[in-house]
Amino acid sequence: MSSNQTTTSHALPLTGLRVVEFTHMVMGPTCGMVLADMGAEVIKVEPIEGDRTRHLLGAGAGFFPMFNRNKKSIAIDLHKPEGAAIARQLAAGADVVLENFKPDTMAKYGLDYATLSQVNPKLIYVSHKGFLPGPYEHRTALDEVVQMMGGLAYMTGRPGDPLRAGTSVNDIMGGMFGAIGALGALIQRGITGRGQEVQSALFENNVFLVGQHMLQYAMTGQPAAPMPARISPWAVYDVFTVKDGEQIFISAVSDAQWSTFCDVFGFADLKSDARYASNNDRVRERPTLMPILRERLAHYSATELGHLMETNKLPFAPIRKPEELFDDEHLLATGGLADITLPDGARAGQTSKATLFPFTMDGQRLGVRLSPPVLGAHTDELLNALGLDADAVQALRETGAVG
Repeated sequence: MSSNQTTTSHALPLTGLRVVEFTHMVMGPTCGMVLADMGAEVIKVEPIEGDRTRHLLGAGAGFFPMFNRNKKSIAIDLHKPEGAAIARQLAAGADVVLENFKPDTMAKYGLDYATLSQVNPKLIYVSHKGFLPGPYEHRTALDEVVQMMGGLAYMTGRPGDPLRAGTSVNDIMGGMFGAIGALGALIQRGITGRGQEVQSALFENNVFLVGQHMLQYAMTGQPAAPMPARISPWAVYDVFTVKDGEQIFISAVSDAQWSTFCDVFGFADLKSDARYASNNDRVRERPTLMPILRERLAHYSATELGHLMETNKLPFAPIRKPEELFDDEHLLATGGLADITLPDGARAGQTSKATLFPFTMDGQRLGVRLSPPVLGAHTDELLNALGLDADAVQALRETGAVG
């Protein structure tokens, strides 16, 4: 079996599981995508005008096509009693319900766990929130908000210049933790026969991410410095600007790698210098060592350095931009990218590649069965499955309850 094959529906572990998703933005949709990629039937309930991320500009333009593949879309106006009733009917037949709205929002429509579990005690209900229940739970949270208050922006930026991470780390991981909780609850349901509510939160996720720095302080008594100003545990572990202004990341994180590094580049004088004998010696001597290395390596091209590092099994990395990854030879060769049809915007209907989850099951990647759906693409199909005929569906459309 080749490494770039993707799984088919019969091989997927969650085949037969039904998930109803009341989510928007990134966190909740990520949870739904995890379950969908693993084979669940995921029904995305959207407002009549569609998930707002369908139409975001700038850094948000990739949200919907990235996090909503392998899902079906039904457009429902929850504000209308007929629409909320349809949503409750869908949820009543679900194994898992997902939501990521403000506290108490779902209860207004009878879509909260307390209400739904009375009808469906086997239901697993995953709430994605800004904060777990407590003093902050009614605050409005965004990824950037919790990065600022949770220490991640402090650690990412230079001293005095807090900077959010370059992707939606808390939203994505918060959704993944929601999915992990759902999978655990599914296993427990198989034992007890009962469902439960799972909660995942942005702030708590962010604190988990910086936990290593909290424990660094506990161990050393010294506050963790922001990453650009940190004392690295390895001496050679940095970005180098080289020939023609190109940049490359180079590292040598062990004494054996340092020895090889010096041999490859002919740095016999550095290898024999007692000041640089061990890794900790080199860390202490970074102020003298790094200027020497920067000067000596500046005459190489990034390609030459990469070839030498790779040939000698030393860690290195080209400095890449996201758009360059579409052509990455490794991703293309191993099936790490899959084709989707873009659902919205000026390029709607065109094909693009999207990243898959970074693991295999039974030697296969989890692939794309359904491209991100056009708004309401499955409304008729899903309503028919609930027992509504064409006339009943049309009547609902006339009231504006469904789209």
